[in-house]
Amino acid sequence: MRVLLVVNSFASSVTARNTVVVHQHLARHHTVQVVETNRRGHATRFAEDAARRGLDCVVSFGGDGTLNEVATGIAGSETALGVLPGGSTNVFARTIGMSNDPAEAVKQLALALDTERIAPIGLGKVNGRYFCFHTGVGYDAAVVRNVERRAALKRWLGHPLFVGAALHTWALGYSRKDPHFSVHIGEEQPVNGYFSIVMNTNPYTFLGKKPLNLSPHANLDSGLSVVTFTSLSALTLLGSLGKAIRSGGVPESKHVKIREDVQAMSVTNDRPFPFQLDGDYLGETNELRFTHEPHAVRLVQPLLS
Repeated sequence: MRVLLVVNSFASSVTARNTVVVHQHLARHHTVQVVETNRRGHATRFAEDAARRGLDCVVSFGGDGTLNEVATGIAGSETALGVLPGGSTNVFARTIGMSNDPAEAVKQLALALDTERIAPIGLGKVNGRYFCFHTGVGYDAAVVRNVERRAALKRWLGHPLFVGAALHTWALGYSRKDPHFSVHIGEEQPVNGYFSIVMNTNPYTFLGKKPLNLSPHANLDSGLSVVTFTSLSALTLLGSLGKAIRSGGVPESKHVKIREDVQAMSVTNDRPFPFQLDGDYLGETNELRFTHEPHAVRLVQPLLS
């Protein structure tokens, strides 16, 4: 196969040494070209060019943000998507069963390429941009915004930085007085929320080795799962966090509204609200329009037999 390896050398787990290891392993049976990103959006342009040239696969070696850009660049083409974990959390790679160690993960990926374990999957799409595992709206996005303000520390602190940002944002950086947006799904009554996760896969994220499972129904073969918090009380958040870790999912309740297999929806408000996509903060907006796009990309699936 003709493979383009897109490397984000600034990602938490990417080093010059493991990049060489990854390249050598993939190049045993395939023709591999290596490119490095140096700014936001760069990976998308590399991936779009690879799809135009008819390459067989583009492999993302970086964090979830790099993966999102690559997936966006090749969506709708015949070029397959390969995933290697190089970030601090690597939600999507771990969700599809890959090792969180790049040296082990490349063995899984190489075997999948050798045996052509490639199948189409669905992606979410919001305001014209694809997402692989989730889009966070409101409080969640405000936390990511605070983390990105300390991006230089992310490589070294990882999960403790996110936990600290979540606590600081809840206490001082995000109003808990009034809802920040309304979620509209079909003909249902709109839900006013502070925090909503629109999921293409489950888990929502990982805390160390622990997955945070919000909706076990979210998967690559169905529509979107939508979990909306109508309260930011400590009791609601901590109770949901405990259930996400222990019980494999968060049940619907007075302050948590859940919808499954959603094909289209929108989130609106008169005042701008923050949102993030696959872990990258994208700013504030007054409206988000979501769709589920089946068979959006062909994924190299390392653990499928």
